[in-house]
Amino acid sequence: MEIITSNKNKKVKNLISLIKKRKNRDDLGVYIVEGPKMFSEAHFSEIIEIYFSKSFYESEFENDTDLENSLKQRNIDTQIVEILSDEVFKNVSGTDTPQGVLAVLRQKEYELEDLLKDNNPLILILENLQDPGNMGTMLRTGEAAGISGMLISKNSVDIYNPKTIRSTMGSIFRVPFVYSKDILRDVNILKDKGINIYCAHLKAENFYDEKDYKKPTAFVIGNESKGISDKLSNEINNYIKIPMSGKVESLNAAQAAGILMYEAKRQRR
Repeated sequence: MEIITSNKNKKVKNLISLIKKRKNRDDLGVYIVEGPKMFSEAHFSEIIEIYFSKSFYESEFENDTDLENSLKQRNIDTQIVEILSDEVFKNVSGTDTPQGVLAVLRQKEYELEDLLKDNNPLILILENLQDPGNMGTMLRTGEAAGISGMLISKNSVDIYNPKTIRSTMGSIFRVPFVYSKDILRDVNILKDKGINIYCAHLKAENFYDEKDYKKPTAFVIGNESKGISDKLSNEINNYIKIPMSGKVESLNAAQAAGILMYEAKRQRR
């Protein structure tokens, strides 16, 4: 296959723009995954383009025929594959140590109802979360804790941010998530559906492990610095808190979410 050796190549420039800018990803309805693990776990029917570094291609495949046979086993057309020189691939990659494979995938399409398909839903609600690493860690921890999905306010960080994608370690492919245009409306819909909603809040009188999460449950995690907005917290009368010692006033958002989700998992065993 022909090797792309210029950073000015049209496909390379487009790939860089997709990695760097949320608007470009959203306009095309795509996102990027990087590395052999993420590539192998991706839904192959959703893959639009594949990029290998020259060294990765040479280490994994004997020749173009070997590549074609390997991709055929996954029903992937070789016409969507490009080989980049190692220098160009490093320029494109979002990591300090490129792993040699990038793929462009179609974005997921979920509805609020997808979060309610489980008989006993456990949902994580994120309001104005800003750190991509936190969001990715929450999705990964959430999968391990058995959540049904995540409801995310529209002003939160992009779940398709490359840093978020890496932090999910593959959970992005398996856990449903919905961006809410109106988080207050959707929270009230969940309440009407019988979901008990709890938020970690400074006003809380009860510790998190004093509540019953065996029934349909949702936990709300707010902005890393400002917490949950008054508008949203006023809609929720179930406040809980995590006990802390020393001079620590709060936990990292992903840590707090993990504690709450795993308490629900513990109670549901």
